[in-house]
Amino acid sequence: MKAFVLGAGLGTRLRPLTERRPKPMVPLYGKPLITFAFDHLIASGITSFAVNTHHRPEAYLPIGNSYRGCRLAFRHEPILLDTGGGIKNVEDLIGNEPFVVYNGDVLSDFPLRPAIERHLASGNIATLILRSSGGPLHIQCRNGQVSDIRNSLGNSSGPSFLFSGISILSPEIFCHIPAGEKISIIPVYLSLLRAGIGIGGEVVDGGLWFDLGERSAYLGAHGLLRGHRLSYLPAGWPQPVQEPAEVDPSARAIGACSIGRGAKIGPGAILEDCVLWENAEVLPGAHLTRCILRDDSVVGGTALDADF
Repeated sequence: MKAFVLGAGLGTRLRPLTERRPKPMVPLYGKPLITFAFDHLIASGITSFAVNTHHRPEAYLPIGNSYRGCRLAFRHEPILLDTGGGIKNVEDLIGNEPFVVYNGDVLSDFPLRPAIERHLASGNIATLILRSSGGPLHIQCRNGQVSDIRNSLGNSSGPSFLFSGISILSPEIFCHIPAGEKISIIPVYLSLLRAGIGIGGEVVDGGLWFDLGERSAYLGAHGLLRGHRLSYLPAGWPQPVQEPAEVDPSARAIGACSIGRGAKIGPGAILEDCVLWENAEVLPGAHLTRCILRDDSVVGGTALDADF
């Protein structure tokens, strides 16, 4: 089975962190965010991926054309096509089989395979993975069927749920998306609902789900992952210090700190809940709190809640 992982967003809410990297390539303990989606999907039986790109597509080059033995195909969008247009744009890469769509900026490890199996047996053109809490509750769903989205159809009498950013689609969806147009998938779904075409809603409240759209969430995820073992990653992950890194014995890292490959921490430096990307350097005696140091940045002095 194949999956389409959305990687073309601009990451505006995470700027300036996304100035030189697309959001799905922002690291968590040195591991690009999009690779968590790959790992989750591989654990659910996915063997091939399509990924769309737009902002800084060269940042995806280190991943290459395969991941853990699974094929990766990248499709660049010079002009953003939004979710619906992006799905239509990879039709030739997906083929005529059901597939999973997965937002590249979501961190999750809930059981996905049962929802895939139920979609395959349902006859629905789409199944949206929903959660009861954790964000905006925009999807109305009754008895396993989506009835409305953002009350657009005036049919919001049932309970509302969060859309997780993960869905399973049947290939018939391609017939309902215009080619070469920028279009969200939401109006496509609403058109299907008006026509009486079934869209399933699978509520999955177990496991972890985290939207890393904002800076506070990104920093918070590092603390979260220290206490939650992702089911699809080996025991012992994460490692707060990624080798090779140079940390002076007199330096201190307090709380949920991540020190990236090639980073240097000078004598007497104090880090509290800080994230250092590759080759970042903290000068001797610096005191940084909740700071994020991007690739190759050099920082000294005292700073609080700053990005470099």
